[in-house]
Amino acid sequence: MPNQIRDISETFVDEENSLIFEKNVSVPLKWNRGVLRINVYRPIAEGKYPSLVTYGPFHAKSFSEVNPAHKSKYSTWETPDPVFWTKRGYVVVRADEQGLEQSPGLLDTMSASTANSFFDLIEWTAVQNWCTGKVGLLGVSYYAGSQWRVAAKSPKGLAAIVPHEGMSDYYRDRCRQGGILSNNFIDFWWNRQVITNQYGRPGRSKSRWGEDTIEGDLDATELAQNCRDQNADNAANPFLDDDCHAWKVFRLEDIEVPLLSVANWGGNTLHLRGNVEGYTWAGSKHKFLRFIVGRHDLPFYYNEEVEVQVDEWEDASSEYLLKGGVGFNNPDGEKSFPRRNEIEWPIARTEYTKFYLTPVLGLETDPRGNGIEPAMLSYDAGDSSLNGTKILEFRMLPVQSELEVTGHVLAHLANLDLDLFLTVRHCSAAGKEISYTGSSGDAVPVTKGWLRTSMRKINPDSPYHRSYLPRREYRSIDVQPVQSGVVYECDVELWPTNVVVEQGRYLVLQVSSADTDPGVGLFKHNSPVDQPAVKFSGRNNIHFDGHKNYLLLPVIP
Repeated sequence: MPNQIRDISETFVDEENSLIFEKNVSVPLKWNRGVLRINVYRPIAEGKYPSLVTYGPFHAKSFSEVNPAHKSKYSTWETPDPVFWTKRGYVVVRADEQGLEQSPGLLDTMSASTANSFFDLIEWTAVQNWCTGKVGLLGVSYYAGSQWRVAAKSPKGLAAIVPHEGMSDYYRDRCRQGGILSNNFIDFWWNRQVITNQYGRPGRSKSRWGEDTIEGDLDATELAQNCRDQNADNAANPFLDDDCHAWKVFRLEDIEVPLLSVANWGGNTLHLRGNVEGYTWAGSKHKFLRFIVGRHDLPFYYNEEVEVQVDEWEDASSEYLLKGGVGFNNPDGEKSFPRRNEIEWPIARTEYTKFYLTPVLGLETDPRGNGIEPAMLSYDAGDSSLNGTKILEFRMLPVQSELEVTGHVLAHLANLDLDLFLTVRHCSAAGKEISYTGSSGDAVPVTKGWLRTSMRKINPDSPYHRSYLPRREYRSIDVQPVQSGVVYECDVELWPTNVVVEQGRYLVLQVSSADTDPGVGLFKHNSPVDQPAVKFSGRNNIHFDGHKNYLLLPVIP
C-alpha cells in the first residue's frame, strides 16, 4: 500500500553554528501535485537572505580531504556547506529529488520530472518570508547538470547559476558518447548511490545510505513501479529521438540568467564537454567560463574557488594552463599551474593546424608524407582471437619550441571499423606519459573522443555545427550503413582540452576499437549488449592510399 503522506518536518536551533535547521519541510509541487522534502538552513538572525538551492538524488557525506572550512555535521558531497554559507548571509536549501530519501514519487533522474520539480522548488523558495526573492543555484556534478535544464525554464526568482563540473547534454556528454553506450559509470553510480537511496527502500540506515523512510518502507512491487531504471533506459534506447532521450532535450539559448560555468580539464570522460557547450550556447548576456584542474570532489571547496563563486566574474574565460608535469592526484602541485584570462571562447587567435597521420605511425604537418608503404594499417578489435596489435599509435616528432593546444580537437580518419576510440597523450622526451588528474584522482590523458561509424552522419546545416566540432543528431533516421570492405571517412569529435608541450616533448594519437588505459577508470564503454563480440570483433583498418587522415589541433600562437 502507498504511504500516507504527512507533515514530518522538524525545526532545530543550532546556537553553536548560528543557524536554524528546518528538516524535511514539505514543498507542494504544482506540476504533478506531488510533494518534495527539503532541508532549510538559514541564519539564526531574523531577516531576508538570498538563497542557494540544490536538487538531487543523494546526500553522501563529504570526503575527508575536503577543505575544513567547508566541513560540518551538515555537509554532503557536491553541495554547498550550510554552516559556511549561512555565515556569509545565505539560506541553503537542499532538496531530496522525487522518489528519493524522504520525497515520495517516481524515481526518474535527469528527466523532465527533475526539471519540473526543481522549477517549482525555486519559485516556492523565492516567495518564502526568509528569502529576498533571489535564488542562486550552486553545486557539482548532478547538482550542476540539473541547473542547465531548469534555468532554461526561467523560474521566477532565479538570479544566477554556477554549474561546477556538470554536463549540459545528457546523451552526448554522459549516456552515449559518439553514439556508443557509456555504461560502466552509470551502472556504478545508479546501483551504489541512487537506487540505494530510493524512497521506501528498507534498510537504508543500516547500509549507511541516509535515514530510513519516515513514512514507512514500501514493498518490492511498489519500489519497482516507482522507478525508471536509468541503466535499462539507456541500453534500450540508442537514439536521441527515442522518447527516453527526446524529452531530455532543451535549448541552452533559453537560459538568460548570469552564469559561471566551471569546467575541469581532467573531466574528459563526463562533464567537461557539457560545461564548455553550456557556456557557448547559453543565451545569458553575462556568462563566464572557468577551467580548473584536480579531483572531482575537491576544487569546488578550495578557498580560491569559493571566492570566485561569490565575487564578481570579470573575464569571459579563465583557465589553468597544463604546463609542466606535476603528476596526478596532487592538489598542491596542480595549484602551481599558471592561470591566464581570455576574453572569449574559443580563443579568437587559435590556429587550427592539421597533423597528418602517416603509414609509418607519424604525425606530421606535411600532407605529402614520405611515400612509404603500406597504404593501410590494421589493428584488431574487441575479443578477436587475432594476435595483432589492438592500438595504433601515431607520434609527433619532439617539438622544437613550446606548443600550446587549447580548444576543440577533431580527427579525420578513413577507416574500416565499427567503433572508433581515440586518445591524445602527452609524452616527455624520455617517452614517459605525462598524465593529469581525473575525476576519481586517477591518471587521465590530454583528451579522448569516440564515434560509432554507423552514426557518422553530420548535419552541416545546423547552427551548432562548426568546422572543428561536427554536429550529429544521433537520430534513428541518421543511421548509415557499414559494409564489409568499404572505407568510410569520418570526422571524430575529441573533447576540448589544454596542454602546453614543452621543447623535446611530443603528443601521441592512439586509435583503437575499445577504451585504452590509463585514463578510463570507471568510464568504460563495455556493454555486451551495445557491443556484441560477434559483431564488433575482427580486423580494422586505416587507409592512406587516396585518403588524408589527420588530427586537427587548436594551436595558440
